[in-house]
Amino acid sequence: NMIPGLAQLEILCKQLYETTDTAVRHQAEKALVEFTNSPDCLSKCQLLLERGSSSYSQLLAATCLSKLVSRTSNPLPLEQRIDIRNYVLNYLATRPKLAAFVTQALIQLYARITKLGWFDCQKDDYVFRNVIADVTRFLQDSVEHCIIGVTILSQLTNEINQADTTHPLTKHRKIASSFRDSSLFDIFTLSCNLLKQASGKNLNLNDESQHGLLMQLLKLSYNCLNYDFIGTSTDESSDDLCTVQIPTSWRSAFLDSSTLQLFFNLYHSIPPSLSPLVLSCLVQIASVRRSLFNNAERAKFLSHLVDGVKRILANPQCLPDPNNYHEFCRLLARLKSNYQLGELVKVENYPEVIRLIANFTVTSLQHWEFAPNSVHYLLSLWQRLAASVPYVKATEPHLLETYTPEVTKAYITSRLESVHVILRDGLEDPLDDAGLVQQQLDQLSTIGRCEYEKTCALLVQLFDQAAQTYQELLQSTNSSAVDITVQEGRLTWLVYIIGAVIGGRVSFASTDEQDAMDGELVCRVLQLMNLTDSRLAQAGNERLELAMLSFFEQFRKIYIGDQVQKSSKLYRRLSEVLGLNDETMVLSVFIGKIITNLKYWGQCEPITSKTLQLLNDLSLGYPLLVKLSAVQFMLNNHTSEHFSFLGVNNQSNLSDMRCRTTFYTALGRLLMVDLGEDEDQFEQFMLPLTAAFEAVAQMLSTNTFNEQEAKRTLVGLVRDLRGIAFAFNAKTSFMMLFDWIYPAYMPILQRAIELWYHDPACTTPVLKLMAELVHNRSQRLQFDVSSPNGILLFRETSKMITTYGTSTSDYPKLSQSFYSLLEVLTQDHMNFIASLEPHVVMYILSSISEGLTALDTMVCTGCCSSLDHIVTYLFKQLSRSTKKRPTPMATDDRFLHIMQQHPEMIQQMLSTVLNIIIFEDCRNQWSMSRPLLGLILLNEKYFADLRNSIVNSQPPEKQQAMHLCFENLMEGIERNLLTKNRDRFTQNLSVFRREVNDSMKNSTYGVNSNDMMS
Repeated sequence: NMIPGLAQLEILCKQLYETTDTAVRHQAEKALVEFTNSPDCLSKCQLLLERGSSSYSQLLAATCLSKLVSRTSNPLPLEQRIDIRNYVLNYLATRPKLAAFVTQALIQLYARITKLGWFDCQKDDYVFRNVIADVTRFLQDSVEHCIIGVTILSQLTNEINQADTTHPLTKHRKIASSFRDSSLFDIFTLSCNLLKQASGKNLNLNDESQHGLLMQLLKLSYNCLNYDFIGTSTDESSDDLCTVQIPTSWRSAFLDSSTLQLFFNLYHSIPPSLSPLVLSCLVQIASVRRSLFNNAERAKFLSHLVDGVKRILANPQCLPDPNNYHEFCRLLARLKSNYQLGELVKVENYPEVIRLIANFTVTSLQHWEFAPNSVHYLLSLWQRLAASVPYVKATEPHLLETYTPEVTKAYITSRLESVHVILRDGLEDPLDDAGLVQQQLDQLSTIGRCEYEKTCALLVQLFDQAAQTYQELLQSTNSSAVDITVQEGRLTWLVYIIGAVIGGRVSFASTDEQDAMDGELVCRVLQLMNLTDSRLAQAGNERLELAMLSFFEQFRKIYIGDQVQKSSKLYRRLSEVLGLNDETMVLSVFIGKIITNLKYWGQCEPITSKTLQLLNDLSLGYPLLVKLSAVQFMLNNHTSEHFSFLGVNNQSNLSDMRCRTTFYTALGRLLMVDLGEDEDQFEQFMLPLTAAFEAVAQMLSTNTFNEQEAKRTLVGLVRDLRGIAFAFNAKTSFMMLFDWIYPAYMPILQRAIELWYHDPACTTPVLKLMAELVHNRSQRLQFDVSSPNGILLFRETSKMITTYGTSTSDYPKLSQSFYSLLEVLTQDHMNFIASLEPHVVMYILSSISEGLTALDTMVCTGCCSSLDHIVTYLFKQLSRSTKKRPTPMATDDRFLHIMQQHPEMIQQMLSTVLNIIIFEDCRNQWSMSRPLLGLILLNEKYFADLRNSIVNSQPPEKQQAMHLCFENLMEGIERNLLTKNRDRFTQNLSVFRREVNDSMKNSTYGVNSNDMMS
């Protein structure tokens, strides 16, 4: 009867993997999922492997078996797993010509069994650890068998190196460390020996199987070298972990130069398609931790490494392949990230090698369109070399003063030359990738400062040429738009680069001459700005404007503020050329530019937001600004008439208004400089916002208003107010704002929440404004004893929470804001919450109860914290009332009374928390433990009933163990909520959860107790 079942499975497999009809595929998938969960899955998988006629059925069998051996609940017994392991090895040995994906799936299955059973013993023998013995028979057979054997080791190393989400990280590290200490070095040695044998033979690389063997051997070597030896590489995508933490026991392999030599020899003797793998191995070898060697050993190792690099540079036939080129650039970068310039210059061939590297870099930069992502590594090498120059103590010449200017020149000229090619051929413009440009400019800022005179002379010459051509084109009547765009593109690059090299100024290493050179560059950019600003009414170039803003940001950081000598030669040059005699005049240029940008570029979000960021940075550190007439103009005219981005009708969507908060934060700071207690000045400043609020109120009071316009006006307004509230961190100014907004305008915000609770674009800004108003920034909410403002503010806040909370759970981002607000209220203002109306208190509690089961960990953690504050408050109140009076029920405390009227609310939460801890994958156990102790102490009888029903729901033989778990949970716990007692309970709970899980692992009863607890 089994055979027809098999035939049906084969048909399902074909349908799953081959059919183009999605409905058929969906049905097949459903049926196969049922098969995977069926009790006879294991035996049928074996039959499929034995008798299955198609590769797809073999694949299904392998993947099903992988799932079976991986499951954490009800795992397969040890004997069965040993049988599967042996069966898989025999199956692979007797069928070397399986489809590649089947072999891969079976090897994956072997690796999974071995990893998960690494600590399993049978008669004092770790049965899954003899991996090298397992593959030896493969290595002594045909090339196909060899490939399988090597792939097994490679896949196993990879599998053990990767943490999976279904098992605890501690277990993964324990297995990974044990594998590293017992097997990994033997596997690496075996891999190197096989590579030596392969490279010693006359390799026939046209033979596909030999090619495949070599590739698998290189992958195996790479996996060994790329192993996470000490558990630090959490993110595979990061290239910053430049040190490979090779264990000390591996020293012999690296002191012996033959290992390094092996890979360099392989690089020259194998086809380019395999060379990237060889180079990847070399990158890892070059990154071996420094402490593996003493100084003499390291010098010798570095000498061999540099020789190998020189050989590649002298014979660059394979480098035109992009993958090879990329890995080689990574190898070059490691030369400096892992070794010091003082060590490099002592290498025998250093002068020759640094010349070859410089030529290679210059050529690479000139071919800017080839492998642009690899340039990062070359620039990072030169950046690190240039940064080391002041510190190098060696007497040998480093020659960087000769070669670094060549690299700087190649970068600058190649970027300028790229402009017309990109325009002509319609290529992607690198300037549009802001992240990449910024990264390269950061690197160039250090490189360009080496031999700075040459950099400046080059920049001045190129800038003058481009600016002159640009001016002539603008004055000419018959110049083409393309020519103008090309010059603007060249000037954009130059302005970015000038900003970068000015930003690379290091105060202790700078001289007056260098500051004077910076002055030359700054004058030119400011003159260009005057020219482009004068044309903005007709035309402007967005990229050039963004470059200007980048330049201003660097200039501000280096030359404006208290840390800069005002006698700097830069200011002297600005005074001579542009008549800017002091810092105040320079600041007025900044503010003038900011106003110009906001006037002409208000509809261009990138320019507006960067301009406002500059204004925000200036408002933080330069109170002098307030004296400028341009700043006074902004403080008196912040309307859409002067600043188009404040307009509401032409906004494409509501999120575009975010920059308004930045604008008003800056204005708020500037206003506060001279505000003091001047209420008239404050009222004057608030006039445009008053008018906007009145307009919204007017709209909401009629039944037929334009909803979009009302939303836009309101969202813009609350974003503006949040900026002001953020800036007003002094009590006096904050009180002016509070008196302005309450009681006049609070009802409008409440009404908006009622109307548009379902639209996050509206509710998020309003809730963020409320969160800002209740934020006790710099103690601004410390109201006088006689002031009711605290109660008024929190009454409004809780009213808004109640209004809004009814539909909050639909929007994860909003529910996070809602629950974090609740957390702040319960933490600092429990007395206030206790005084609220019963229906509001019940609403807050039911919201917390709902949030405890939320999928979003942040929401759940916030709810635990809020619940803990409430339970602690209740417990304290009860303790006090018990001391004062014989019966707590007689208390007149409203909150206690509500709780005693509705004990089911707290009991429900106790049951929910316990349920999550026992039966679910509880990811925030610590947070859950904090309110649980208070809940138990407030409901001891209910807890006892709950415990008995959980114990009784277990099979008879497990009841005693479960009872003991609960006994241990309360072991040593006192009837108080002091920190020491809580910590003890948290520790007990951790043990409790582990013991309960172990006890229930093989129990089929555990699941039903969920029903009891709901």
